[in-house]
Amino acid sequence: MPAYIDTHCHLDAAEFGAETPAVRARAARAGVGMCVIPAVSAFNFDTVRELAHRQGDAYALGIHPLCTGQATEADLQTLADALQAHHDDPRLVAVGEIGLDFFVPGLDAEKQAHFFHTQLQLARQHGLPLVIHVRRSVDQVVKHLRQVGGPGARWHGIAHAFNGSEQQARACIALGLRLGFGGAVTFERALQLRRLAATLPLASIVLETDAPDIPPHWLYRTQEERAAGQPQGRNEPAELPRIAGVMADLRGIETAALARATTHNALLALPRLQKLTDSSDFVPPAG
Repeated sequence: MPAYIDTHCHLDAAEFGAETPAVRARAARAGVGMCVIPAVSAFNFDTVRELAHRQGDAYALGIHPLCTGQATEADLQTLADALQAHHDDPRLVAVGEIGLDFFVPGLDAEKQAHFFHTQLQLARQHGLPLVIHVRRSVDQVVKHLRQVGGPGARWHGIAHAFNGSEQQARACIALGLRLGFGGAVTFERALQLRRLAATLPLASIVLETDAPDIPPHWLYRTQEERAAGQPQGRNEPAELPRIAGVMADLRGIETAALARATTHNALLALPRLQKLTDSSDFVPPAG
């Protein structure tokens, strides 16, 4: 069975609770050999680190743009201290989830930009890749990456849940980023996203679930269905192989070939994963 890397999975989320071990076991049985668990704020830095070590997964540390409203300069210092303290932890693979969000109303754009810029500088200082939130914000994210990176800027990392234009996709790729695709690509109405999934260079794509969020279409419940009492489906990393099958169909290739390529791409985007997959029970795709 091909092994997959879920490059973005919030396994510490309250939606999983005591079920987290069972959720992770289902993922392993489905062929998901590694999950990357990003932090969202200083309050869960220790949680994601401990969970990654307990489960044999990887983690990232950062302050999510949706959490910047309550965050303080002290939280940025907590992040700096944590990155320093755990610099040699092989399971710390990135700074994330960081970025900008111009979709949710009421967020302070200037404060978001300050937190994002500062965290980019910390990533550069510690030589770590990025896991970036880019909702309705790709152009501004690219601007900050160029400012912090300097002339000819190149980065390792992932533009998570990418849903921009082809031009924006190629700008991210030119900076060295891979693009994360997940459950959203399974919806037939997501025409532009599916076109990008089908036509962008395969070397630029990684797989993710963003579990428990962004459920694929087979788990999604409409507003009418929810009003009728059907709960929204909870996404989890075990869905990744089926999402990969949709991606493979869009590209006209075998699912195993997509698994091999996206696993390879994830190792390039987050280089510390290479040693983890070499030294764990992770089984790379055959072929």
